[in-house]
Amino acid sequence: MSARRAAGAVLGTGALLCLLAAVAVTALSVRVDGTSMAPTLKEGDRVLVAPGSAGDARRFDVVLLRATGRDALLVKRVIGLPGDRVAIASTPERPFDVLLQEGGQGPVRRLAAAQWAAQAHRTGACCAPDGTRSARPELVTVPEGAFFYLGDNPDLSDDSRAYGWGDLRRVEGRVGLRAFPVSASRGLDGRPVMERWPGPGP
Repeated sequence: MSARRAAGAVLGTGALLCLLAAVAVTALSVRVDGTSMAPTLKEGDRVLVAPGSAGDARRFDVVLLRATGRDALLVKRVIGLPGDRVAIASTPERPFDVLLQEGGQGPVRRLAAAQWAAQAHRTGACCAPDGTRSARPELVTVPEGAFFYLGDNPDLSDDSRAYGWGDLRRVEGRVGLRAFPVSASRGLDGRPVMERWPGPGP
């Protein structure tokens, strides 16, 4: 085989592999619709689910789930796990202070995330006994088999504040990485960090 034909065969094989990879990513990935997870995930991004992660939710991970009573697939961030106590304190000065007491014991911590600070402008407290919005901030315990979830773009996200607790059985998997666009980072940023809560407990 001549060098030219060999080079052509290599290029053809490479192009075929790229095409197959693109088809596989399209078939196996999930397209993000809407802006509730911006800037972490933008509309049109495609994400891949970690194998074997259905029914699994870890604190601060991004998951695919179906809200109770809804068939639409949601992409949200896990905040509170069973036994945790959660609340959202809202004032005009600080409209989105997400509070977490791990395991229902110890200090109440405030969760800090750059995307929340940049995008949360509407006031609104949480939580009612079912995990939805409330008239004033109340620390409530996440029940067994459930979890509390939020979008990274709080003002434009329908999440636990609208639908109540998530059901662990309706988690279709943890988002492992971003498959598209190719130019974007594969990993996901935006994991909150826990800070000391200087204010009085709700």
